[in-house]
Amino acid sequence: MTDDNDMRPKRFPLSAGILLGLGVGGFFDGIVLHQILQWHHMATSVWLPVDGASSASEALRNLKLNTVLDGLFHAATYIFVLAGLVVLWRSARKTHMRWSSRRLSASLLMGFGIFNVVEGLIDHHLLGIHHVNETVPRGQWIYWDLAFLAWGGAMLIAGWLLSSRTKSDQPIS
Repeated sequence: MTDDNDMRPKRFPLSAGILLGLGVGGFFDGIVLHQILQWHHMATSVWLPVDGASSASEALRNLKLNTVLDGLFHAATYIFVLAGLVVLWRSARKTHMRWSSRRLSASLLMGFGIFNVVEGLIDHHLLGIHHVNETVPRGQWIYWDLAFLAWGGAMLIAGWLLSSRTKSDQPIS
């Protein structure tokens, strides 16, 4: 029989923070860039471009479909947040550890950075389905896309550095 103490995680579960960071990164992108600033939608560069519509009804149809795609994107980021909460909850139920706030912050930064790098590489560069700021002239899109990647890379590196400098979590006595 295994002692429950042997099953305790020794550190804050980085996977929980990374999953939460992925979700928060997605929500930031969707809420700030898609909705508030309205710089792009999920597929504005390839499918259903609103600006390239030949009529008002076609533009409305295109916007409606892009809004549905944005909603599916938000649903996926919501799943990341829920998965992170499940990992966090399961880990918290198995331990009486005092988790480091730095480790949580580090893993959130890493997850947010991973989101930006992966989403930027795939959606902006590989597939080209949208770009960070499509309100500027087309020739300037690349600068916004590269800045998005640099921002994501900086968050990922900052999170990793913060995590590597954080002392182990301490048991509560």
